Amino acid sequence: MVDTARHTQGESDWVPTQDGRRLHAMVLPGPPDAATPTVVFEAGSGASRSSWAAVQPEVARHARAIVYDRSGLGRSAPDRSNRTLRRMADDLNEVLDHFEPGPFVLVGHSAGGPIVRLAAAGRPGRIAGLVLIDPTDEAAEVLFGNRFRRGERYALAAGSVLARLGLLGVPFRRMLAELPDDVRRDFEREGFTAEVLRTQRQQARTFLDELATWRDAAPDLGSIPVTVISGGRTGSGMGPAIRAEANASHAHRAAQSPQGRHVIAERSNHYVPLTEPDVIAAEIAKLLQTG
Repeated sequence: MVDTARHTQGESDWVPTQDGRRLHAMVLPGPPDAATPTVVFEAGSGASRSSWAAVQPEVARHARAIVYDRSGLGRSAPDRSNRTLRRMADDLNEVLDHFEPGPFVLVGHSAGGPIVRLAAAGRPGRIAGLVLIDPTDEAAEVLFGNRFRRGERYALAAGSVLARLGLLGVPFRRMLAELPDDVRRDFEREGFTAEVLRTQRQQARTFLDELATWRDAAPDLGSIPVTVISGGRTGSGMGPAIRAEANASHAHRAAQSPQGRHVIAERSNHYVPLTEPDVIAAEIAKLLQTG
């Protein structure tokens, strides 16, 4: 049984980067005799380690489970350099270096999907599998239109205003109420600040332009097994047309892997880690059995 008496997400650790930053991680060690890959989670664009709090303890029943905060999010130091996809993937590989030996299963939600794909392509030999949850994917044409980009700019501007007013977390109150008290306190203290919006804007400057280049030359994942989990419902800014296109892109991504799976989280919109963590944990467990 996993001991989470001190904190639901385990013990804190600090990952030093080559340029002197420190990235905050939390580790649940898993069963003492587990011979399974380590599972490392990558959150969405403005999310921290706390977004995995309903998934990580379930995974830790089978394997070591590690969450971390990207630079400028949660407790991790901000980054003075541009937050390009390559920069974020390099940071993730530094996290993996810190927690060697592998192999690793990488789990990415939303914008975290491209980050784990790029990190895995750089060092495929130590990656046992990927689980992508409602990922941002270059196969979705809608991402690159002017309407989507205007919507993104509006959302970031509105979010900045709400953060200054202390109201950014209001839409998430119902979902957060289901989380353990220690995680909810972390979320409320760290997850809805002006610094989070600054980091999101920094990440967004080049994210879609970089992702667009993948349409001609996507990161090569070789034979790495890939499971893609799509939300089955609209909401959180995704109407029926966008949801349909997103899920089609997810099916396409899974089909590129020789061991690909596409799964629908029927009761969820975009925030599957909070609304159907059991679906994610079950798919990770399947990969761990073959990893």
